[in-house]
Amino acid sequence: MTTTAPATTTGARAGRAPALLDVEGLTVRFRLRDAVVHAVTDLRLTVHPGELLAVVGESGCGKSVLAHALLGLLPGNATVTGQARLHPPAGNPVDLLGCGERRLAREVRGRALGLVPQSPATALTPVRTGRRLLVETLRAYGHPRRDADPAADRLAVEVGLDPADLDRYPHELSGGMAQRLVTALALAPDPPLLLADEPTTGLDRPLVDHTLDLLRRRCDTGAAVLLITHDLAAARRVADTIAVMYASRIVEHRPAGALFDAPVHPYSAGLLDALPDRAFRPVPGHPPMLTDLPPGCAFAPRCERATDTCRTAPAPALPGPGRAACHHPLGAPA
Repeated sequence: MTTTAPATTTGARAGRAPALLDVEGLTVRFRLRDAVVHAVTDLRLTVHPGELLAVVGESGCGKSVLAHALLGLLPGNATVTGQARLHPPAGNPVDLLGCGERRLAREVRGRALGLVPQSPATALTPVRTGRRLLVETLRAYGHPRRDADPAADRLAVEVGLDPADLDRYPHELSGGMAQRLVTALALAPDPPLLLADEPTTGLDRPLVDHTLDLLRRRCDTGAAVLLITHDLAAARRVADTIAVMYASRIVEHRPAGALFDAPVHPYSAGLLDALPDRAFRPVPGHPPMLTDLPPGCAFAPRCERATDTCRTAPAPALPGPGRAACHHPLGAPA
């Protein structure tokens, strides 16, 4: 597959700009009847204007919970601690974890922080056509009535839909068409920060590349994207920065080129070795249950570099070049 290198000039410019999103120590727990799910643990990240940050990792590591926590969309059995501050270009900073549902609904969701959901079937209203959903969204965010229909057609084309497909109901759309429709709905308000949770689900390769390039172009015009994906090829194509997540924690957070050239955490190296154009060798073993994490480093049971030291938790990975959350990083003696 031909890949597009991340835009290094944009990434460098983003690194000098004030953060659009600053997350510090985000921790999410779900209390079940007989267990606690450690969904996100001490997560730290920043996203700057013009930056595309990809959060990658195996399914079930907590990536989607991160997006839902930032938008205040977690179920009632969730406990959330830490800080997450949004600094929109227009308006006052927002404490996403403490501002309350009223402000999230009126000022944040859609307007300042958009979401491409992972499951479009549960995000679309079944009794409204795609056109009606898109026109209502555009009008709610300031488009005049006379311009809403043409704007909906333009958005459809932008995401790779035939405008005629907007006149169908959600059950008449294929999975890939529904995915493109929810992407158009997320783009309609033109939010400065977009959370894209597995936005290429159900798409064939040309449409995957089309969608990724669409997200990249948003960053090149000054917006920002937090891309949640298990597709390392997708991250390699468009990301400025990559945060690797394992068992609720970010274990490495580095510029994309540096991570693909020389990963520091053994788990990151394992993910890269699983790519078809590399060793095509899966990471041995299985991720732990988030209700039963091992003591210390959660990756230790799968890691050939593990020692008794790994029974204690390593220091967290820091945003930027930083360090990996590992006692025995690659490049150091085992």
